[in-house]
Amino acid sequence: MEWRASHILVKDRNLAQELLKRVKQGANFEGLAREYSTCPSKSSGGDLGWFGPGKMVPAFESACKSIGVGSISDVVQTQFGYHLIKLTGRR
Repeated sequence: MEWRASHILVKDRNLAQELLKRVKQGANFEGLAREYSTCPSKSSGGDLGWFGPGKMVPAFESACKSIGVGSISDVVQTQFGYHLIKLTGRR
């Protein structure tokens, strides 16, 4: 199984929760990623491309397994900060 995902990575939980609220209200995920994410993937709207098992930290991979394609995760904490993850593909 492989997944394709985009994410927004921030250092502050409150900011992550605010961004999640905005996305749920219809804000553009990719636009918010470009504006707020601290990950280099921000330049591509947060797109991380395809990845398989063991390529991402466990909490990130677990979130990808638990949401449907087109869905956005709740705030996921890792050692890198706080992520909003949008699953864009599964194969």
